[in-house]
Amino acid sequence: MTHDVSVIGLYILDILGRPVDRIPEGGNVEFIDEIRLTVAGTAGGTVVDLAKLGLNCLAVGAVGEDEKADFVISTLQRFGVDTAEMQRIRGVPTSATILNIRRNGERPALHVRGASGRFEIPADALDRVTEAPIVHLGGTGLLDSLDGEPSRVLLETAKRKGKTVTFDLLGVSDKTLSLIRPLFPYIDYFMPSVEEALLISGRRSAEDAALFFSDLGVKHCLFTLGGEGVYFMDPDRNSLKLPAFEIDVVDTTGCGDAFNAGFIAGLHHRMDTETGLRFAQASAALVATGLGSDAGITSFEATLDFMKTARIKAN
Repeated sequence: MTHDVSVIGLYILDILGRPVDRIPEGGNVEFIDEIRLTVAGTAGGTVVDLAKLGLNCLAVGAVGEDEKADFVISTLQRFGVDTAEMQRIRGVPTSATILNIRRNGERPALHVRGASGRFEIPADALDRVTEAPIVHLGGTGLLDSLDGEPSRVLLETAKRKGKTVTFDLLGVSDKTLSLIRPLFPYIDYFMPSVEEALLISGRRSAEDAALFFSDLGVKHCLFTLGGEGVYFMDPDRNSLKLPAFEIDVVDTTGCGDAFNAGFIAGLHHRMDTETGLRFAQASAALVATGLGSDAGITSFEATLDFMKTARIKAN
């Protein structure tokens, strides 16, 4: 199969429930409206959304040898994702999260690190996982075995082959900058949330953070601003800020992953920058209208129609 994108990194099973007003005491029961299981994570959520947007995807990550792994692999395959490069690691659980979605949108989480922390890419697989024209690495910060020099080798290989590299991370700490700084020369599109960008850079505005990362070699900065939209800076330091769409928010789980998927789909379809950003925002907005990281998105055409017709927030 010829792939449009290779999605490498964090694959998680999410178990979500809403609305959760409180955890019942003792062995009591509280009734809620909805429970879902989804493939999630900074790679898993992105690849599912990309597949729903019509791209041929290669999933590259790791699960355990448990019932959660069976769900993750079968779900990816149901969406038409190639799972040939998904590893099953014996004796380690599949990474998983329990998310209690409150009525106000907060989502306290309980997480098992699991197989994603043990995931490595063998040297003989480097060419296979970087054969697609777009290579996305998602989850740096929680990919213990892949983080650092192995990720640098991966992205250097992709760039040496002329691929477009997109990048997102997770679990920002005071060690994050030293971890990702060697990767910057190989990243075409750096796509954290603005909160993550500010924490890593130590700057106080999206513009200053983008200039910081540009100085370190990043080509394009895309910072998601939540309900405030998106901030973009190109290699010539031209910037663009776009407001968000007006929606009724149900759950923001996976919105960043959906944004990444939408933008990658825009790159695949050779959209101009503003249209690509709008399409990415539309993808994220649709996900926020339902429960879980793949809610709302049904197809490329439906997402494009939403982008063209949905109301945009006033500046």
